[in-house]
Amino acid sequence: MNVENIRLINFRNYKSLNIKLNEKINIFVGKNAQGKTNLLESIYICATGRSFRTNKDKEIINLDKNEAYIGANIKTDRSQKFIEIKMERDKQKRIRVNKVELKSFKELNSGLNIVVFCPDDLRLIKDGPFERRNFLDMSISQIKPVYKHNINRYNKILFQRNNLIKSNKSKSSIISLLEVFDLQLVKTGTEIIISRNEFIKELSKKSYNIHNSLTSGKEELEINYISNVKFEDKNKIDIEKNFLEKLKANTNKDLITGTTEIGPHRDDMEIKINNIDARNFASQGQQRTIVLSIKLSEVEMIRSERGMYPVLLLDDVFSELDEERRRYLIRSFNEMQTIITSTDIINLTELDKVDKSIFYIENGKVLQ
Repeated sequence: MNVENIRLINFRNYKSLNIKLNEKINIFVGKNAQGKTNLLESIYICATGRSFRTNKDKEIINLDKNEAYIGANIKTDRSQKFIEIKMERDKQKRIRVNKVELKSFKELNSGLNIVVFCPDDLRLIKDGPFERRNFLDMSISQIKPVYKHNINRYNKILFQRNNLIKSNKSKSSIISLLEVFDLQLVKTGTEIIISRNEFIKELSKKSYNIHNSLTSGKEELEINYISNVKFEDKNKIDIEKNFLEKLKANTNKDLITGTTEIGPHRDDMEIKINNIDARNFASQGQQRTIVLSIKLSEVEMIRSERGMYPVLLLDDVFSELDEERRRYLIRSFNEMQTIITSTDIINLTELDKVDKSIFYIENGKVLQ
């Protein structure tokens, strides 16, 4: 799969841009704050309907304008799609696929799988559980579209349940109504737990091998799923039973705190090297190698599940990696479309052997 071309109008610092991309390697070179990351962001939005940098669409629109546009032709072995996204200040974004407008960005099925690797990805290790849950949700949704549906449904039910326990209704009325919400939450939440458990088990296997190669066998990477609902070696019925029991047992506490404390919205992902918590004890170099291992594992999982490699977006990461890891990364993306940003020309002999296009970015303008 690949992005054939991208068109931008009033998208961040791009007033007008229309470029054709190489099916293999695309390198965008420019100083900081010239628009390199903005270009990657636009491709990511076409694939997922949302940005990996902000939740506020108005931040994406050029400061001097009231609306922005992204258009991209997406090609896979099975289909050809034209994705269009229009953003206006103080309005919901509008998305069209092959000229047909969607009711919501949540309906977007672009057919384009994306893996992003950028310096901010260290937050996956350093920050709190929210970052890791967001990674899980975005990654699994690309592999299993039904997972995206389950997450959206679960969040809607959770929102309604939380509103109920914060309401001014009598305790007996709330507890009676909670039975309905709890059954729905358990059913959908269990599907999420099962999907996350399967994903993390496979991710742990693949990233272990990649990380072992990157560290010449000196470090062992381990990734575990942490949940307050028991799931290990349990079938769906047992997970649902345990989930419901814990929800009911925690009802009084939920009523006091005004929030739901049991469920996959509290999940986390434990990351260890040599059996030590990477969040507290890994150096920045070790954390960067862990993230690289995880991202390359995600690439392989998408290829295995979808039968095609994703598009790989590498945002100014070559300067963050030593030469050995840069060479490993180059060898890894020979089979897929890769879009790289860098402040300098990347001088590695491995890149001389591959089909590539080099672009130069300056203040929102692209030259080849």
